[in-house]
Amino acid sequence: MKPTVSFLAVLLLAPFAVCDVAQVKQPNVLLIITDDQGYGDFSIHGNPHLQTPHIDKLGWESVRFDRFYVNSFCAPTRAALLTGRWPLRTGCHGVTNNAEAMRPSEVTLAEALGGGGYRSACIGKWHNGEQYPYTPIGQGFDEAFGFNNGHWNNYFDPVLLRGSQPEQTKGYITDVFTDEAMKFITTNKTKPFFCYLSYNAPHSPYQVPDRYFDKFKAKGFDNTVAAFYGMCENLDDNVGRLLAHLEAEQLADNTIVLFLTDNGGTAGVKTYNAGMRGGKTSVHEGGTRVPLFMRWPAAKWQPHLATPIVSHIDLFPTLLDLCGVKASDGPKVDGVTLRPLLEKGGRAAWPERTLFTHNPIDETNKFPGAVRTQRHRLVREIRGPAGGSSAKANDASATPWQLYDMETDPSETKDIAADHPDIVQQLSARYDAWFADISREGLERFPLPVGYAEHNPVELHAPQAFFTKPLQFAVGVSSGAANDWLTAWTDAQGKVWFEIEVATAGEYDIELAYACSPSDAGSRLRISVGSESFETVIPAALAREIPLPHRDEKAKYRSLDWATLKAGTLKLSKGLAKLTLQPLTMPAAQVMDLKQVKLSLRKSK
Repeated sequence: MKPTVSFLAVLLLAPFAVCDVAQVKQPNVLLIITDDQGYGDFSIHGNPHLQTPHIDKLGWESVRFDRFYVNSFCAPTRAALLTGRWPLRTGCHGVTNNAEAMRPSEVTLAEALGGGGYRSACIGKWHNGEQYPYTPIGQGFDEAFGFNNGHWNNYFDPVLLRGSQPEQTKGYITDVFTDEAMKFITTNKTKPFFCYLSYNAPHSPYQVPDRYFDKFKAKGFDNTVAAFYGMCENLDDNVGRLLAHLEAEQLADNTIVLFLTDNGGTAGVKTYNAGMRGGKTSVHEGGTRVPLFMRWPAAKWQPHLATPIVSHIDLFPTLLDLCGVKASDGPKVDGVTLRPLLEKGGRAAWPERTLFTHNPIDETNKFPGAVRTQRHRLVREIRGPAGGSSAKANDASATPWQLYDMETDPSETKDIAADHPDIVQQLSARYDAWFADISREGLERFPLPVGYAEHNPVELHAPQAFFTKPLQFAVGVSSGAANDWLTAWTDAQGKVWFEIEVATAGEYDIELAYACSPSDAGSRLRISVGSESFETVIPAALAREIPLPHRDEKAKYRSLDWATLKAGTLKLSKGLAKLTLQPLTMPAAQVMDLKQVKLSLRKSK
């Protein structure tokens, strides 16, 4: 969709603005994003149940964007803010199955700022691809510490990834990520840095130290909400530590600090949602409107509330503008610089704008979706607890378009579509044109890359597999969430396979992470790629549950210590291939539960 003349004027003025920034030392950038924390989960936005004094203080010292919109799922938001592009353009069209990955050809903030002399680190949750080159290192970050998939199961003493190698840590995961960010800041304080600090809290599973949980449990909340609010308070404490660290290192004045969240709230929305409708997965206001605070003391911005609608796609061009970095050649950027709103406060002239939301469920679905103008929200949803998470192309269950006047009815209580068919027609036509544009390159599940020196060994996780029935994911979600595993392998004809792309030909050792009860032991399994294969017998082994303070007994995700089996070796040729696991015999009820397959390229002698 082409920008309006007014937006072209804004973009054309941007280079002159960069010249002003270039006269001072390039600023550092600390971008803080939290996971599943909604607009209403902060005391600065009126939440009566918890206090977030450090984040509130940052907000009062910042330019606060009153109408900042993201996707209502994790991975698409991250793809958009890292590239300045609508998520489908990047190849990201889901949250699991490798549909969350961005094409390696995308130019990320790390790559763009790196070209301007910045050293970068991705700390925490990535969720835009699990295998190199889809990982943070493959997408331009100099350092990476955290995890690559959509969520983590163990928040206490977790084993995380430094680059691609596992590292045992000590402590609560949010504290661990803050410590790592502070180390990175100190190490790189003499040159410009970009720290992308992506906390995974307060996303489930709801695990938090006792002192935070007990405080909210004493207020009468159920375990889930008490833990969720405890995680929010712990996050606030950690943001306070970070900001104090910038002060101690004398970096606060020339560091741009951004604070935002990745989608609408979850556990907290049932107690307070700032009057909005919907939460995570919803294309209503509560699913997509989140905080955005931006502070840069050296720029002398007057703290204020910016009221125009803005979006995650705007952060990429804004940061490049403020840092005086010219964007490298690459794909088209959809966002615009927010510099006028930062510098001129409420006096900035800002053109009318139309923003869009689409919940990418699979390769084809057009809905759920929404259109947002300064005044109106147009919504076409697929109702249900998961916000249409099973939607397909042209899904017949999609509602007719709903229209809401967000100025007079911010809680979206009265559908006025029947009263304003002209507005519905106009905005829905914009959505149709936008969706056709962003999806024209087509979408696919990328094959899983193996054989890169930057990521060896490499793990292929169960949610990235293809399989036949009756195999299914263990937690009952048909698509398989991160850290899920395959179970119900009760048919001797059933098979599992991974679509892979081999970067380096050679011999690969194959290891399974699995569980098999003693009564089911003994299945003979063939593992093959093309004409290469070997056979192995599956011995009995149990997946041990790691004791953790799960605050919600209904939590589907548990941290398990899986058994491993060094199964055999395959000689692989370079190129696309299919790695298949198929039983030859199944003496009992089930072959096994499968968590992942690990491939290790043997070093040539």
